[in-house]
This record gives sequence, C-alpha cells and structure tokens, in this order.
Amino acid sequence: MRTKFGLILFVVLAMVAAACGGDDEGGDGGSGSCDLADLNLVEDGFLTIATSDPAFPPWIGVGDDNFNVPESKSGFEGDLAYKIANALGFTDDQVKWTRVGFIEAIAVGPKDFDFNVQQYSINPAREEVIDFSVPYYTTTQALVTLADSEYASASTVADLKGAKLGAQIGTTSLAFIEDVIEPDTQPNVYDDNTDVEAAMNAGQIEGLVVDLPTAYFVTAAQVDGSVIAGKFESEAAAPDDYGLLFESGNSLKACVDEVIEDLRSDGTLDALVARWLEQGGDINVITG
Repeated sequence: MRTKFGLILFVVLAMVAAACGGDDEGGDGGSGSCDLADLNLVEDGFLTIATSDPAFPPWIGVGDDNFNVPESKSGFEGDLAYKIANALGFTDDQVKWTRVGFIEAIAVGPKDFDFNVQQYSINPAREEVIDFSVPYYTTTQALVTLADSEYASASTVADLKGAKLGAQIGTTSLAFIEDVIEPDTQPNVYDDNTDVEAAMNAGQIEGLVVDLPTAYFVTAAQVDGSVIAGKFESEAAAPDDYGLLFESGNSLKACVDEVIEDLRSDGTLDALVARWLEQGGDINVITG
C-alpha cells in the first residue's frame, strides 16, 4: 500500500510542478492581468506608444499647429491612442511617444515601445514576427493622380497598366501595385509618403497608391492639382484591416484587444472615423 500511495503522490507532485513550470515560462509576457500595476510595459508607470516620423494627418496631428505632434491627441490614431491609454488606466501625462521607422518596427526582435500605431495592415507574413491587435479600422486602397492625367479617369485596373506608379516601401499599397495592378513598368519605391508625394510633384510618377483617408489628405494639402482618381474595389482588392503592433508574445495585446472591442461596441470607433476620416462626396470606383 505504501508503494502505491507513494506512486500516486509522486504523480500528483509532478503534475503540480509541471503546472508551475508552465507559468514561469510565460513570465516574460506579463501576468495576464489587465490591472494597471500588472501590465507588461517597457517602462513601469508609463504607456510608450510608437509612430512614424513624421506622422501625417488625418491619422496624427491635424491642423498646422499640431502637425507631427501626437501629444495633440488630434487625428484618428492620435485620438484613439489616448482613448486606449485612458481605458487601461493611464492619464495623458503617463503616455510617452517614440518614433520608429515603418520597416524597423516590423523587424524581428525586442521592441522599445508597448505598441505601435502607424496604419499597419494585418497580414500573415508580418504576424510571423510580431503580434497585431484586433482591427481598429478597415480601409481600401486609392489612386491619386494629377487632375489632367490620362489616368484620372481610370475605371479598371487594366486602364493603369501603362502608368508609372509609386508607393512607400514595405506597405500594402506597394504590394497592391505589384500584385494587383501589375503595371508594365516597375513602381518607384520610396522611404515614406513624403517622398512619394515629392515624386508626384516632380513628375517622376503619374500616380501614387495610398489608403483612402491618406488620399484625401494628399489631394487637399500635399500635391497641388491632384485628385482621387478612384478607390479600388474587386475580389483582388480586399479591404485592409489596420491593427496596433506589439512585440511578439506581449500579454498587453489581450488587454488592448479588450479595450478596442469595447470602443467598437459603444460606438466610439465609429465616432472617431466620422470625426477624423470621413470626407463625404462620391469617389470613383476602379474595378479589377
């Protein structure tokens, strides 16, 4: 009997030890609690949020005095970031901003931010090395041309085969040009949208592809004489879901996901879209 009892005791203790060992292995990701004191942060007591430099309207820094100033809480993503921070229990003064390049942020390795908000499209290739939140916005790609361009009246992707197009490196917009439009000449690739817009102004490209809200900003403030030639709608032109970017395995993601879903449920996300992103008016549709 003592032998049988000892065996049972050994098995029970082994199971307990294994369970404890499993908890220890996940320690780097945080406790899993969404209490402020338990959040997995790069700096205790502060929420460190990354974005691009510069950051552009209508996403961050709307208005001349607020351009590239995420602390202004203006723009869709700037406003959203503070709403998420406040819902997690942070005051505005406990939010710190840092700047990270678009490609740098999605590279393998540790991050010096808690999350990055920079219009990152959620896709499987990126999810191999980083984590995304649940989507906070869904958009479509759009084409910007000069008003007098032959491509301003494009109605199908086939109409753009002869166009010289440009986009930012590493973006869904660039992938869309390469994989869906497939122009006869390779697109020009630029470090950021500022360079893309400069290329348009200099006549180096005949059109640029960006998400629709950015297209509104480009035509209103960045490229004189430009128009939104159209937004892309086809089976190949699936809408883009934007997500916040986290270091892989960070338990903070689950807490932020919960906040985003709450903001969706109570209508806050829709209100932010209406305030910062909706411009009104009919936009031409370019089909596939």
